[in-house]
Amino acid sequence: MLPLTLGELAAAAGGRLEALDPHLEVRRVCTDSRCVQAGDLFVALRGENFDGDAYAAAALDAGARAVVVRAETAAALPPAAARIVVDDGLRALQDLATSVRRRSGVKVVGITGSAGKTSTKDILAALLRPVARTVATTANLNNEIGVPLTLLEIEPGTEVVVVEMAMRGAGQIRELARVALPDVGVITNIAPVHLELVGTIEDVAAAKAELIEELTPEGTAIVPADEPLLGHHVSRHRGRVVTFGAPDADVHIVDEERRGESTHVLLDAFGHRARIDFSFTGGHYLSDALAAVAAFVELGYRLDEAAEGAAQVTFSDLRGALSALPGGGLLLNDAYNANPIAMKAAVDHLVAIADGRPMVAVLGDMYELGAGAGAYHHAVGEHCAAAGVRLVAVGDLARDYLSGAPGERWFGTADDCLAALPEVCPPGSAVLVKASRLMRMERVAEALAAPGAPRA
Repeated sequence: MLPLTLGELAAAAGGRLEALDPHLEVRRVCTDSRCVQAGDLFVALRGENFDGDAYAAAALDAGARAVVVRAETAAALPPAAARIVVDDGLRALQDLATSVRRRSGVKVVGITGSAGKTSTKDILAALLRPVARTVATTANLNNEIGVPLTLLEIEPGTEVVVVEMAMRGAGQIRELARVALPDVGVITNIAPVHLELVGTIEDVAAAKAELIEELTPEGTAIVPADEPLLGHHVSRHRGRVVTFGAPDADVHIVDEERRGESTHVLLDAFGHRARIDFSFTGGHYLSDALAAVAAFVELGYRLDEAAEGAAQVTFSDLRGALSALPGGGLLLNDAYNANPIAMKAAVDHLVAIADGRPMVAVLGDMYELGAGAGAYHHAVGEHCAAAGVRLVAVGDLARDYLSGAPGERWFGTADDCLAALPEVCPPGSAVLVKASRLMRMERVAEALAAPGAPRA
């Protein structure tokens, strides 16, 4: 983090400083008392099942320079303990992050969308690292806590921050954008995701478009060229709009070819062309790559400067990871999450890499699809059947995969499936594992990769 004094931190957090020396500096903010290091600022957060104020004393014992707590907690701390008194720890954390972001002068790219947010973030971060000091979202730090924690990783010399923004309902992308103040806003796509929370796909588009609405007139909106649901929202943006994907888009593919474990692409960005090798094979990642390239160029870098980073793209855990299986098989572990378009894209990826192996898709429930969940699962089942992929369905909602792919196998839970893996995924198969996060289908992938290992 940028070094700030306790006095500056208190002002940024909107709190009252109670400390012997307001000039002491802090270089790191922590919200987990178990991870506190000497000199940290511990910010106590409150959730449904926890209250960080209860751990303020432990954070001080661990070496925290000061704690951000509510008044009642502050009153119970030792008199010599430095504390910043606030009404709301989360608001204080967000205000701290916004202050650091403003002070730093960095460029910020915000990325949201129904699918491909993490992949686009991973690709853009890889493109940037050879040419700029870059901070990017790690793990799943993409919510109201994770976004400010990402911004608080800004250090002297940081040039670009890439922030992934997730949502569970209307207003949440707006909240994150007001914390991060992005210069560039990227929407990867619009799809039927979170319908139980927001209603219709039009509502999904409106929720994602909050990112565009929060851009200043100097900001750039980057959107898929072929997404009519964003048209109304994009037309209201007073700044620059960049499109990607379609042949007539600002950033598009002229030619592509898979070469071993990489994808060779001839790209066109605003009339400038370059041949770039990306270190991935999934065709569905190319749309994410175009969005990332558009942001890269909008930040002021040349298209040909993307080549070095493109060859070093690595995706976050459980997102399209390829590994060999015993008996000559291949595992595509995409178990982190799922929605209808991502599920079909992962099946297509499996087909592209199978290389003659029998293909098996072990697919779990897709959550938050509302009243149309059955139809969405049915369509994925049909997609598997049409692609010649054997389907293994796991979970209550997953029964509906079988209405589109009759005669395939179904298991009620991941544990039930684990017991039958040797039968449903014979040696030498190319296997896809994918489901919504709560299904914890990575256990299936782990068991496939390590036969005989504990499977609980």
